[in-house]
Amino acid sequence: MFPILNTKKIVLASKSPRRQELMKGLFIPFEVRTKEVNEDFPEDLAPTEVATYLAEKKAKAFESDLAFDELLITSDTTVLVDGKVLNKPANKLEAIDMLKLLSGKSHQVVSGVCMMDKSRKTVYSDITEVHFNKLSDDEIEFYIDKCQPFDKAGAYGIQEWIGYAAVHKLVGSFYTVMGLPVHKIYEELKNW
Repeated sequence: MFPILNTKKIVLASKSPRRQELMKGLFIPFEVRTKEVNEDFPEDLAPTEVATYLAEKKAKAFESDLAFDELLITSDTTVLVDGKVLNKPANKLEAIDMLKLLSGKSHQVVSGVCMMDKSRKTVYSDITEVHFNKLSDDEIEFYIDKCQPFDKAGAYGIQEWIGYAAVHKLVGSFYTVMGLPVHKIYEELKNW
């Protein structure tokens, strides 16, 4: 299915257990490498471009370490609501504020991907629209206390309780909301 696997090893540069789980679901062998990368971005960057900017920034951190027989995959996910970018909450209060902002509204989740080897690089994103039911303060507190969503953009994971209880509609890919548009990665790998 993937001629690239005859010549390249896939490297997923992500600490995210969700991204690792999603890649495993494609039944493609890969190894995981991680580095700390500053996730700041220019303030004048269009909100829909932040995820791809950060995915590419993460890839650049591995550029000098990449072997000729390796294909690197990096990703980043952002939540957009009312023209504002929500990344990972710094603490419980920020998580509460984010979930109150999302409550009863629709928002966009953008997952950006950078795929790179020594001779080629492609950067792309996928966007899913997520519709949230109205959440009470008690529901928000309950979710944060139970699931500790501090490592998730927008302070939530769709695969957790909040996805069961609050998400009533998706337009796009569930996996994009989880943090990795595996359907797009699959297509890219077939054509690499």
